[in-house]
Amino acid sequence: MNSEGADKPGWDVSPEDEIAPVVESTGRQIKLWREAAGMRVADFGEAIGYGEDLIRKVERGARIPRAEFLDRADEALNAGGRIRAFREDMEKARYPKKVRELKMLEERAVELVAYGDHNLHGLLQTEEYARALFEMRQPAYSRDEVERAVSARMARQSIFEREPAPALIFVQEEVTLRRPLGGRMVLRRQLERLLEVGKLRNVTIQVMPTDREEHAGMQGETQVLKFEDGTAVGRSEGAFNSRPVSEPRQLRILELRHGMIRAQALNPRESAALIEQVLGET
Repeated sequence: MNSEGADKPGWDVSPEDEIAPVVESTGRQIKLWREAAGMRVADFGEAIGYGEDLIRKVERGARIPRAEFLDRADEALNAGGRIRAFREDMEKARYPKKVRELKMLEERAVELVAYGDHNLHGLLQTEEYARALFEMRQPAYSRDEVERAVSARMARQSIFEREPAPALIFVQEEVTLRRPLGGRMVLRRQLERLLEVGKLRNVTIQVMPTDREEHAGMQGETQVLKFEDGTAVGRSEGAFNSRPVSEPRQLRILELRHGMIRAQALNPRESAALIEQVLGET
């Protein structure tokens, strides 16, 4: 058995994170079940295949237990699924705070519009493309931080399975289709993914050609999420100090900018044709 699975450095719990009390509560419950079963930490660790130090960290809420840890603990302590029930909360806890907040917004959104200029939007990325992006970050991420970030990004893509489906509108710079991040084969599979996702009825993908002489998106990435109650939140690199905004006046500016970007980009059919062309050249 893996004796390190729950002790990855990337799964540390930040004390100021609001998820910390949930992790602490989970660890406390595991400890209570262990003590009720009359098992010492050493015996418990041997039974589930983890070291004593790791067990103690999980029990005091310093580390986020992985799903396999919870499954083994539930079985070893005859908890009848009560420890395994923490899997959903711990799965959410694995994601960095900013990603959890973004995922919650995306789960509520009925419409998402986004313009990307340096790389493909996170919701469009394949796992290997996302991994390549995180691996080239500087200062460098640890291996575990990369895996945590990739896992969180892939989890956000559950938005494509939602019912009712939200409207998802993406505009991507042509260069994001041609830059071989991660290598040519990674790019090829990424382009194939774009063509696949672009066929969904609720998804629109447009490409901004590099040769455009007028471009409303020169101030950087822009994104707006709209919700069922009529509220919205948006952010743009070149507006309002890049902070999220929700006031109607500020949102109108971002929507105007994104509307102009869409008007200047290729239409969806032309965009799909260009993606296919780039795929053929890659």
